[in-house]
Amino acid sequence: MPTPHISAAAGDFADVVLMPGDPLRARYIAQRFLQDAREVTSVRNMYGYTGVARGRKVSVMGHGMGIPSISIYATELIQQYGSRVLIRVGSCGALRQDVKLREVIVALGAGTDSKVNRMRLQDHDFPAVADFALARQAVEAAEKRGKPVRVGSVFTSDLFYGPAGQTYEVHERMGMLAVEMEVAGLYGVAAEYGARALALLTVSDHLRTKEALSAEERQTTFDEMIELALDVAAAQ
Repeated sequence: MPTPHISAAAGDFADVVLMPGDPLRARYIAQRFLQDAREVTSVRNMYGYTGVARGRKVSVMGHGMGIPSISIYATELIQQYGSRVLIRVGSCGALRQDVKLREVIVALGAGTDSKVNRMRLQDHDFPAVADFALARQAVEAAEKRGKPVRVGSVFTSDLFYGPAGQTYEVHERMGMLAVEMEVAGLYGVAAEYGARALALLTVSDHLRTKEALSAEERQTTFDEMIELALDVAAAQ
């Protein structure tokens, strides 16, 4: 059953998987939020865990940085381990002036400068969108918690260091809320293999104002996002 990148056995992963980029954050989520959590993979120090949350089996798996990395882990989770719902829980940089630090974005869709989804659709544009039911559940769960969220599109960039500044105004004019590096890839993989996916993103910095959360603020705010993701997981 082990794949080239995941050393787990059959049945080790739940049908719902939370996916942070940082493998150490995967460990943190498992230790803080899951009951009876056990490590099921650690290939290349990309940790995966399975436990119980809200009374149901839930897994958490790191996905690394960028579309190629998340695509590898998402594909293997779906194809080899039977995971059917993947929820990215990550950070993003805000584009619009009215998007503030600590806000959580429900990413309905993602534009990208990557060609991966065009390769999937024979060089045509692919609408990289979230599963609507998952997105609606996230919004409803946030309302119940009294924690409003932003809902809209984001931009998935292949470059962390690059000439992106000159395109920020175009992205903002097209209604994009923030920039990150994985969502379009995740939504493409889910569509290709018949799974469901959603990305929840915490605004950790602002690309225009150069504001950024402190380490303590980032931890507290991310915890709120994880609670919301687990609310969605429990509804599956």
